[in-house]
Amino acid sequence: MSEPFDYSGRTVFVAGGTSGINLAVARAFARAGAAVAVLSRSPGKVRAAVEGLRALGGPAEGFEADVRDFDAVATAVAAARERLGEFDVLISGAAGNFPAAAADMSARAFAAVVDIDLKGTYNVLRASYEHLRKPGAAVVNISAPQSTVPMELQVHACAAKAGVDMVTRVCALEWGPAGVRVNAVVPGPIAGTEGMARLAPTPELEQVVTGSVPLGRYGDVQEIADCCLWLASPLAAYVTGAVVPVDGGWSLGGASQVFSDMRRLFTGP
Repeated sequence: MSEPFDYSGRTVFVAGGTSGINLAVARAFARAGAAVAVLSRSPGKVRAAVEGLRALGGPAEGFEADVRDFDAVATAVAAARERLGEFDVLISGAAGNFPAAAADMSARAFAAVVDIDLKGTYNVLRASYEHLRKPGAAVVNISAPQSTVPMELQVHACAAKAGVDMVTRVCALEWGPAGVRVNAVVPGPIAGTEGMARLAPTPELEQVVTGSVPLGRYGDVQEIADCCLWLASPLAAYVTGAVVPVDGGWSLGGASQVFSDMRRLFTGP
């Protein structure tokens, strides 16, 4: 679906862009003609992602950094700016998650998800702003239904993603006068992702999830990428501060119920 969009001559930086949804987003922008930089803490994933992106025909660079480390992120972002030029689009999608009851979760485990999802999002946006600050630039954060829907076994993700949505809205307010739009995409259950492999690792749990989605299926990574392409394009030039669900209607009610069902499967009635 990237064909209707033309990002030729533009540069896109994707934090977390070496696997799952974020890699699909990076590939979509590359197919649309953009120069793409990706960031990950895994050297092997960075190399593989860059090779795949270059095979699509355009410039691509990869950088290693943990989004929890602001100085490392800032160094990587500056290097990407030097190699590819000023950014036109920033995608921030690094995330971590696992199912755990609040009473059983350690403080360290809670902090790990908040640090990756929330602190990591802020670090990426803050480090990138000076390389992005111009009319027409766009930021898209990758959020989750946990940002607005209370879910059992997800207190850490709910807290972190709620923060991501507010970072999105506040930055939209503050950066709008500079011409920078800031929005978020909220993926529902997406097939083939590490997140769903952790949250629904068995056919039984997969059936619970798909049964809770009004459209009756998992989403596809390309469907998230298509929304990012639109939000970053001139077609969305008057859209900022939006948090856009791409979830088959999951957040309308099924998202909350499915984790209650999962908890019963994990712990019994």
